[in-house]
Amino acid sequence: MTMITQTPRLLIRNWRPDDLDPFWRLNSDETVMEFFPMRRNRTESADMMARLTEMIATTGYGFFALEQKSDSALVGFVGLARTDLAPALPTGAVEVGWRLLPDYWGSGYATESAHRMLRLGFEERGLSEIVSFAVEKNTRSTAVMRRLGMTRAPDRDFDHPRVPDTHPHLKRHVLHAMTSDQWRTIRENS
Repeated sequence: MTMITQTPRLLIRNWRPDDLDPFWRLNSDETVMEFFPMRRNRTESADMMARLTEMIATTGYGFFALEQKSDSALVGFVGLARTDLAPALPTGAVEVGWRLLPDYWGSGYATESAHRMLRLGFEERGLSEIVSFAVEKNTRSTAVMRRLGMTRAPDRDFDHPRVPDTHPHLKRHVLHAMTSDQWRTIRENS
């Protein structure tokens, strides 16, 4: 296991082969994927895990496995990834993202792990801004963004280019952002 970092309750690490079953559940669960236009089968999930592993190995960015320390259960993923999806974002923009299995919703894991990713991005990688985005009706994710101290940037909302027009209710995404200056202020006041 190659650990990336950790929080008091979670390990944030690289993927390993025994993560495939929970990763497939994460990508095929109707509740988890409510705001996504597709569900991934086992083969598609394995392909996605391979792409994430390669991305992490070559760039140091990507979505990492999120493991509960108390029992080593895979609870989902969290990470920092380069994104070019929103037209109002500069080249090289970085997003923070997460996805958890429903059994772990309400535990604070999304906020805890995403906060650690913000710290990694701003304090260890020297990023000037980190963004996050979701379908507007995805109030669980936008609530995490607000708890993190991210600010809504309505002028940067966008229609997701990878969401087919056959899913118009999933196309529009709202964007939240945080600058390194905002991060420093939050850290100084906590």
